Amino acid sequence: MKLSDFDFDLPADLIATRPARPRSSARLLLAEGGTIADRRVGDLPGILRAGDVLVLNDTKVIPARLTGTRARATPQGEATARIEVTLLEPAADGWRALAKPLRKLRVGEVIRFGDALSAEVAAIAEGELTLRFDAQGDAFDAALSQVGAMPLPPYIAALRAPDDQDRQDYQTVWAARRGAVAAPTASLHFDDALLADLAAKGVEFVHVTLHVGAGTFLPVKVEDVTTHRMHAEWGEVGADAAAAINRARAEGRRVIPVGTTALRLIESAAAPDGTLRPFQGTTDIFIYPGYHFRVTDGLMTNFHLPKSTLLMLVSALMGQEKIREIYAHAVNSGYRFFSYGDASLLIP
Repeated sequence: MKLSDFDFDLPADLIATRPARPRSSARLLLAEGGTIADRRVGDLPGILRAGDVLVLNDTKVIPARLTGTRARATPQGEATARIEVTLLEPAADGWRALAKPLRKLRVGEVIRFGDALSAEVAAIAEGELTLRFDAQGDAFDAALSQVGAMPLPPYIAALRAPDDQDRQDYQTVWAARRGAVAAPTASLHFDDALLADLAAKGVEFVHVTLHVGAGTFLPVKVEDVTTHRMHAEWGEVGADAAAAINRARAEGRRVIPVGTTALRLIESAAAPDGTLRPFQGTTDIFIYPGYHFRVTDGLMTNFHLPKSTLLMLVSALMGQEKIREIYAHAVNSGYRFFSYGDASLLIP
């Protein structure tokens, strides 16, 4: 299975830099029963069945993009350097992070992010650094909210800088548990009115948590995709969530994750027979064609990058030829792609 099998041509003008407003007005490509239909996310109450279970990722994106200054004493006086930092995840002795330019930092130096926050460089290794901040807990969260910016995906950040509007746009309406540095983007299409309409239809919601990491944007660099190693992310499926999904399966109701993050988590937590068990820990599950889905009956997701692991995941769910057909239709019909783009509902 070659990386080139998952390539396609995407016109640059189809990359969305802002979301649809209202959220539920985004377009929805419905692929079900061998057919493709053009709909809107707001049509979901008329598409889904009473009793369907939508699995929602309740992670909350932190403003993980920081701009600071490093000062260093030299014989000529104090030398300063501007440092761009992206937080990756908490570590035992601080936060794992990326910094640019990394070559301008040394262990023991301090980066100041305005008056509200500073961090000491505790370690540098393999292109990353560990930062030890001068605030913890609620004080750290408050300072980060003051000085940080939302960590927009590279393909959006290359086109424009994040702004205050992204603090709302790049966050789901049910976000609850801080820790993600990327949004579960299929969930961005839901607003309170749509959730109420779905609940009135009899659709059930189950919340799980997967803290999406920056590794979700890493490219696949091997030609034989089966040798690719996935990044690990922390997730949790609570006992109530597992019981609700098991009950739905026993009653013959469909389980439909909203987003590849929710899908990867419940597939990681499922036994071979599809029984879901409470789960807490990291998952590095890599889903590509040939994978046998244990608990997933469908998927709502955005449109993904060429040659990405997420494109491989949807190809595993729908079949490679069908995904080629779906993506060709999306491109030809002008669907908007990636994190702020339109959505698809895939029912194999």
